[in-house]
Amino acid sequence: MDDTFLISLATFVYFAVALLFVIAVAFENRRAERFALSVAVAGFTLHTGSILMRWLLSYRLGIGHAPLSNFYESLVFFSWSLVVVLFVSRRRYRGGLIGAILSLFAFLLLAYASLSGKVDARIQPLIPALQSNWLISHVISAFLAYACFALSFGAGVLYLVRKKARGGLVSRLPSTEFFDELAYRTISIGFLLLTLGIITGAVWADTAWGRYWGWDPKETWSLITWMLYGAYLHARLVKGWRGTATAVISIVGFIAVIFTYLGVNYILAGLHSYL
Repeated sequence: MDDTFLISLATFVYFAVALLFVIAVAFENRRAERFALSVAVAGFTLHTGSILMRWLLSYRLGIGHAPLSNFYESLVFFSWSLVVVLFVSRRRYRGGLIGAILSLFAFLLLAYASLSGKVDARIQPLIPALQSNWLISHVISAFLAYACFALSFGAGVLYLVRKKARGGLVSRLPSTEFFDELAYRTISIGFLLLTLGIITGAVWADTAWGRYWGWDPKETWSLITWMLYGAYLHARLVKGWRGTATAVISIVGFIAVIFTYLGVNYILAGLHSYL
């Protein structure tokens, strides 16, 4: 048994978690919600175990490093970050909706990593540019920020659905005020984490390439993403914007996140294309 087997198991577990949370929301079933949370803990345990196992295996291969360096490992850690945000957010927001949003994203990322056959899961030696301890802090803060933004994206979409639609299952969703507050709080936290990620990334760039900023495509799109979420916070805190306008910004911001993460890898060539 290796780390990829555990990831495959976690993938199916997260699918079950997402389904259970959807059932909990649709039927307002607290028992299903509690069961979904228990299953999520089991999936997270498998997920964390796979990351630790991969870390140990890399040392056994003589190329020991934290499993945060290639595309497969970034997908796994992004998914892990989503589940961390799920658990943390439940301390304030009860109900299965947040669990449904985040566990679905976690499932989709792991499914692409482990089941698509398009992602190389081999443990590989670090290229010189990645041999820096700053990489770990940069990746952790960036992906935790992305996980927060994923939740704000879901909140923005559901805000618009809740506002426009009437009756049926939509009537069982929380109020538009709930989604507005959720998006604001998660973006506030995500913005701070993204700022930390950009700063640590700049220090890492200086150690790897001898400059703090070089307008590499991923650096540029990270800045664009940061400015979008900065605009959201400015519009809300200074201009007093609420509702549809800020929901749209939260959606556009996450589209920028996805392009920063995936689009740059597949479309724009740059120093970060190996991630």
